[in-house]
Amino acid sequence: MTDHTKPILVFQTDFTYKEGAVSSMYGVVKSVDRTLEIIDGTHELPQYDIWSASYRLNQSLKFWPAGTIYVSVVDPGVGTARRACVAKITGGYYVVTPDNGSLTHIARDLGIEEVREIDETVNRLRGKDTEGVAIFHGRDLFGYTAARLASGIIDYEGVGPAYPVSEIVKLPLPKPIAENGKITGIIEIDDPNFGNAWTNIPLKMMQENGFSYGQKLPVEIRNGNEVIFAQEILFDKAFGCVEKGEPILYNNELMNAAFAVCMGSFTQKYNVSYGGDWTVTIG
Repeated sequence: MTDHTKPILVFQTDFTYKEGAVSSMYGVVKSVDRTLEIIDGTHELPQYDIWSASYRLNQSLKFWPAGTIYVSVVDPGVGTARRACVAKITGGYYVVTPDNGSLTHIARDLGIEEVREIDETVNRLRGKDTEGVAIFHGRDLFGYTAARLASGIIDYEGVGPAYPVSEIVKLPLPKPIAENGKITGIIEIDDPNFGNAWTNIPLKMMQENGFSYGQKLPVEIRNGNEVIFAQEILFDKAFGCVEKGEPILYNNELMNAAFAVCMGSFTQKYNVSYGGDWTVTIG
């Protein structure tokens, strides 16, 4: 039976369900404490994509109850010198993750109060013939430590030694800029199921610079120096404000400007991706 007085464990990884990695992690959690509640965030993050791990963590964490322990594992440097950590997040959350850039967006938007390096001499799975494994910290370190923390076997100080928050690894994260009647930002992520492209430009910034629903606005999207998309498109609040197959600039669920094609895929139709090299100028 689930114990609802204990923190929820939420997992996101790039492991998929194609083999037993996720099942093994959950088995470790239940071996520590059968009463712990485990919820899937996603296990379909793009392989090795730390940027996506950081964004998706930030996208969903604040909607969970305070005390939730979020385990985020996209770890191309597993077994190397990168730190394994548990970060204490403003709002009462904890994130168990490799310190490899996956805390970038959370640090920007929610704030990190403290970070501790996992002490492997205490908080590592033993007795399952795994002591020589260096490449599955999701199971042997992150899942195990998260379970011990959620169950109350250890408190936060029991994770391991604290280190300065300033030492957390962060990915370059450009800020949107408004000047000369235009706003320039980046395509920060995609919506892989529907093919929408989400920017880092807040709706508030759009409104403060005189852009409002119902306007047609010039939009240019570049990948580096190459222009990928250049059109004047409608800015409105919902996909159905344009005809099927037409592009639209809209306000997404995180209150940022985003691009879609009504009942289609913006990213596929216009060959658009995401990241710091994908810049967008509106106006």
